[in-house]
Amino acid sequence: MRYNEPHGSSASCVVYKFQTNLFDGREYKWEGLTSEWANASASSLTNFIEFVTSPNNPDGLLRQSVLCGSAVIHDHAYYWPHYSAIPAPADEDIMLFTNSKISGHASSRLGWAVIKDEKIYERVTRYMLLNTMGVSRDTQLRVLKLIKAMIEAVGREDDIFEFGYRTMRERWSKLISIVSASNRFSLQKLSPQFCSYFKKSREPSPAYAWLKCEREEEKDCSALLNGAGIISRSGTIFEADSRYTRLSLIKTGDDIDLLLKRLEALISGVTS
Repeated sequence: MRYNEPHGSSASCVVYKFQTNLFDGREYKWEGLTSEWANASASSLTNFIEFVTSPNNPDGLLRQSVLCGSAVIHDHAYYWPHYSAIPAPADEDIMLFTNSKISGHASSRLGWAVIKDEKIYERVTRYMLLNTMGVSRDTQLRVLKLIKAMIEAVGREDDIFEFGYRTMRERWSKLISIVSASNRFSLQKLSPQFCSYFKKSREPSPAYAWLKCEREEEKDCSALLNGAGIISRSGTIFEADSRYTRLSLIKTGDDIDLLLKRLEALISGVTS
């Protein structure tokens, strides 16, 4: 089992690795990055399951499957208009979604899967029943109410995707402005892209900033930021180099203001 990293330089969400190793099944094992298997023959990949995180966590890039012959699970947790352009409706065989990334109600712990193969669907539902004894009806009703409210607001001034996009775009723009003031740090490169939801080209508004320390002597970017009072997730967590670290842009407004203030002070050499 592996997750999608087609270019070999960007990291992907590694929760699947942790889960696979935790279950320690006799019939499967974790086999690492897709970049390590990209040139393998299709016949050698028939027993593989490839995880494609799109948009990718942590760099926000849209991904596609790269292993020919493998089964594919598409994680679309961040495939929403406030985080990413939606070039087309998602239409893969197995797709994972979560309510926590749409509205921020992460504590509800409710997600859903779209599974086209009926036999796979039946196996998944049986596993869920045995593993969790079902999903809380209170949680289901709460999330259903949230989704109905979001649908009713589509196209209005209170459209959550319009609001979310404006908010995330503003945060990303401010961060770019601060980081670009020096050559000490760099961010992932994201380009404008047509969005079928907004029916126009949209500027980037990622959920996370994939920050890199560019100075040779600053090899642990997460530790450097931590010393400046900025909490991030080290690139090593995502099986990337320690020069990379992830900053979350989906915090409260006060958290973001403090992040930007401390990062600006770090870049300018001011001690707060």
